[in-house]
Amino acid sequence: MSAIWYECKVKYRKTHETGEQKLTTETYLLDAISFTEAEARITEEMAAYTSEEVLITNIKVANLSEVHPFENSDRWFKTKVSLMAIDEKSGKEKKSNIYMLVQANDVKEAFDNTTQAMDNTMGDYSIPAITESPIVDVFPYFSEEEDNSESLDTNAEIESTEEPVEETELV
Repeated sequence: MSAIWYECKVKYRKTHETGEQKLTTETYLLDAISFTEAEARITEEMAAYTSEEVLITNIKVANLSEVHPFENSDRWFKTKVSLMAIDEKSGKEKKSNIYMLVQANDVKEAFDNTTQAMDNTMGDYSIPAITESPIVDVFPYFSEEEDNSESLDTNAEIESTEEPVEETELV
């Protein structure tokens, strides 16, 4: 069974730079094979951020085909990519949409990073929409047997390298 990307909303008491503690709700992305594993993983990952109690307010399957981290970027953008194909029976152009999560500092950079991530795509495509995502951080899953340069069957490698990681669409 392949892993799936899950969006997890977490409420916890966060200490700000001023030393003030505030109740904060943030969204994180991680891959897991089930909701149960996603809940366990986000609880474990959040232990690094706070020693306070963490309340998971929502977990949902993320509608993402690919995730592309880029160095020196601090925000995540959800990009809608329309893939064009010719229907062999009718001869008409057919569009199918995929959604990618791309790390960037602004919308223009998100567009450039999406274009870079799509470099090895054989067919035509367009980028009709880019929106800033509420996702604060992405936690990829790597098993103990794997080197961090390999991914599970998610087809979306998440690692910090200077070059973006080539990825393929989830089936």
